Amino acid sequence: MPTNILHDISDWRGRAGASGIPSICTAHPQVLVAAMRATAPTGLPLLIEATCNQVNQDGGYTGMTPADYRDFAFALADKEGFPRERLILGGDHLGPNPWKALPAQEAMAKAEVMIAAFAAAGFTKLHLDCSMGCKGEPVALDDKETAVRAARLAEVAEANLPGGDFPAPVYIIGTEVPIPGGAMEEIGELELTTPAAAKTTHAVTKAAFLERGLGDAFSRVVGLVVQPGVEYGNHNVVDYVSAKAQDLSAALSDMPGIVFEAHSTDYQTRDNLRALVRDGFAILKVGPGLTFRWRESLYGLDLIAEELFPGKRDKTLRETMEEVMLAAPANWDRYYEGDDTERAMMRHFSYSDRIRYYWPVAEARAGEKALFDLLAGVEIPEPLIGAYLGARYEDVRAGRLAPKAEDLALAAVEDLMQDYIFASRD
Repeated sequence: MPTNILHDISDWRGRAGASGIPSICTAHPQVLVAAMRATAPTGLPLLIEATCNQVNQDGGYTGMTPADYRDFAFALADKEGFPRERLILGGDHLGPNPWKALPAQEAMAKAEVMIAAFAAAGFTKLHLDCSMGCKGEPVALDDKETAVRAARLAEVAEANLPGGDFPAPVYIIGTEVPIPGGAMEEIGELELTTPAAAKTTHAVTKAAFLERGLGDAFSRVVGLVVQPGVEYGNHNVVDYVSAKAQDLSAALSDMPGIVFEAHSTDYQTRDNLRALVRDGFAILKVGPGLTFRWRESLYGLDLIAEELFPGKRDKTLRETMEEVMLAAPANWDRYYEGDDTERAMMRHFSYSDRIRYYWPVAEARAGEKALFDLLAGVEIPEPLIGAYLGARYEDVRAGRLAPKAEDLALAAVEDLMQDYIFASRD
């Protein structure tokens, strides 16, 4: 059986090449293309992940099952010439979260079907997250019950591995708040995971695995999700402070073979990202930050299109997205507070980027296509790039970037990817 690329990630620090890895948590095709283009010249592996809400046996909000997502990712990689052997597929927050309104027995049965599908489809990094309570239970479960449920899912995953060219999966354990989907309010000072809590999670999960005879599977637990003091709300970002995380980082010495996985690293500075990796937070999750960049670029192109071709479309892309979001408010309504003006602003510009849930909608895809069709073949004047896509202006002026709509949009995402690549290499 092939060796999993991530099997020795705890040994990456201090040797040439990668010392950590970004985890690209999205199903947006252009964002994935940009991630592949940024990563390809480096020789590094590319880890892309789907959450339990994006992709599951019921389709998630993307409409894709795990096998669909695998085929979708491989097709993009093949088209881009990105080697499949450098592509790692991950499943994030795999547990009962999509069905937590059901009683625990029913929700866990659904979660078992889901993780079986992820395992059978060849996903080789599986985050087990059973921390959330189901109907009639506390909002968050205690460590022991969380571990027992995680081990139950690991047993199902192990029974459904595809074999062949797919290596056995590595597992990530532990969780953090907020749950998948992001924070619902402005974030203040964060409480970091304590070293004792991290070690307790590791110990009780190991015991639960061994109780089920899953010693080999636990030997492939390589990461633990913790809160290192990074998060973002609708309007603000809480920056990483290395000095505050040193005690937590030191706890890794008591857990051989383990690295920490940091969620919500979106919008951290390049230097903060590098400090996270150096402090042992070797897996950097990013998702909304990338789709935020994509939306930012599309809205700039939207304004450019109106400058160049006023009135040529029935509605702008922003007007289309507003209609799409208002027609189906479930993915943003309870997350955005304030008056109508404030909520309208957040629908389009919040750091939580809940607009990302709507790009797969047919009307949104059509609006995006209409924008790119209108600008197809157009060399966008430099002054308009400066006015509406200012961060791309210098690269265009220097001849490093073509003044074409798709190139400009992809370059914005690639630019952010470079921060994560920089952070992940010694």
